[in-house]
Amino acid sequence: MSFPGTWMTESESMIYRVVPKCACSTIGQIMYYSDHGRFFDGDIHDAGQGLHKWNRPESQDLISKAVSDHQTYVFTCVRNPYTRILSSFFDKIAGIQRNGRRYRGNLVPALIQKYGIEVGSPEDNFEFDQIKSFRRFLLFARDSIRFRKPMEPDIHWSAMSGHISTFIANGGRYDKIFWTEKFNEGMADVLRSTKTPQPVDIKEIPRFNESEGHGPKRLHPVEDYFDDLSMHLVFDMYKRDFRLFKYDFENPANKNPIAEIDLDEVHKRLAK
Repeated sequence: MSFPGTWMTESESMIYRVVPKCACSTIGQIMYYSDHGRFFDGDIHDAGQGLHKWNRPESQDLISKAVSDHQTYVFTCVRNPYTRILSSFFDKIAGIQRNGRRYRGNLVPALIQKYGIEVGSPEDNFEFDQIKSFRRFLLFARDSIRFRKPMEPDIHWSAMSGHISTFIANGGRYDKIFWTEKFNEGMADVLRSTKTPQPVDIKEIPRFNESEGHGPKRLHPVEDYFDDLSMHLVFDMYKRDFRLFKYDFENPANKNPIAEIDLDEVHKRLAK
């Protein structure tokens, strides 16, 4: 069995299925802290030790056994699809990455050419029409997800249900799925359900946003970016996310969930 995107504490107190753009940096740092009593110095995605990760060959047998035995608490975290795709645009398309370059090399120039997207630059203080460019990016994101053209969908804007389903399809089961919009409450539930070597006070944990400060600031309320066509494109891409994780498709201004997540329903729907 394969469990890509899965992290586990070295103490095997908890297993987390990473979902990009859903507080994964903060969650990874909390897991690291819960074992070592300190945060990882740098981006937790770069940590090559101190945390088991599926992409580390030496971790795979340990993660597989922990999943199959189901003695280790398993969780993940989701986010409103409207704010998640908007965050992906500002971070990965309009923003400059930590290495000082654009994301994925020639991706942004290709989108400028094929979709007419504008992203500005640090030199002009990222001056561009954010709403128009974002809506054109949505067309590209839909094309990549629906038609796999001009490229395969990127992990940062592919559906959350797709990430979460790989764990279920390979025999895993989640004990908890919580919302980034209620992060402290959800993560506190995880910590109460586990025994960690180091105590963690969720109220004292900083937020680790590795993309912050490397691109333009969002200038408008979330709902201003989504007209009727944009909402249709978003629903086309993320209808399972809205339904399973109980977000409000009708109102982009409402980032909060409108019902409780039914874990049995999630497992039933995503096991297929």
